[in-house]
Amino acid sequence: MAITAEESQQTASLIKRCLGGDAAAWEEIVRSHNRRIYNICYRFTGSQDDAEDLTQEVFIRIYRTLKSYDLERGAFTTWVTTMTRNLLVDHFRKSKQDRVTDSMDASPSGEEDAPTLGDQIKDDKPTPDATVATKETQVLVQQALQKLSPELREAVILRDIQDMDYRDIAAALKVPEGTVKSRINRGRTELGRILSRNYRQVN
Repeated sequence: MAITAEESQQTASLIKRCLGGDAAAWEEIVRSHNRRIYNICYRFTGSQDDAEDLTQEVFIRIYRTLKSYDLERGAFTTWVTTMTRNLLVDHFRKSKQDRVTDSMDASPSGEEDAPTLGDQIKDDKPTPDATVATKETQVLVQQALQKLSPELREAVILRDIQDMDYRDIAAALKVPEGTVKSRINRGRTELGRILSRNYRQVN
């Protein structure tokens, strides 16, 4: 996502104030990025408690390394997302949750028309219990996300839930854009298979 010169100046000013000990500046950074970081952590771990703990850890890491942020190398949001992603990778390795799916080897890489996560979440059936049905669908999606490999899961989360563009995702994950697109397509395809199986089991 492109940032304007004005946004760059505002970010630079905010970081400078924060590094100078301005508590209000730090509170503004936390307020601006808290929801985004928490959502990424929750979608990746599937646990509210873990997401809250990891969000706090992310902000601690951001605060300690804030002076290393280089405005010329990309948007602050991308830098924050990278920081979050790195911590999640560390968390995943420590917890040894080796849930790697067969999609790593068998998923097609060229399915540009694979349904997005938004399409997977849609529930077009008009029922009196639409709200409950939507919540149940979201739970199924969250459970399905946990069955994706970490590489596919983080790509789908950043694209379909956080709505980041391919270039920023590539910067955050430190992989080529082509790899990002491949992981997103494979992740969507695998997610569709998992959801399809889950729906058949439920119904």
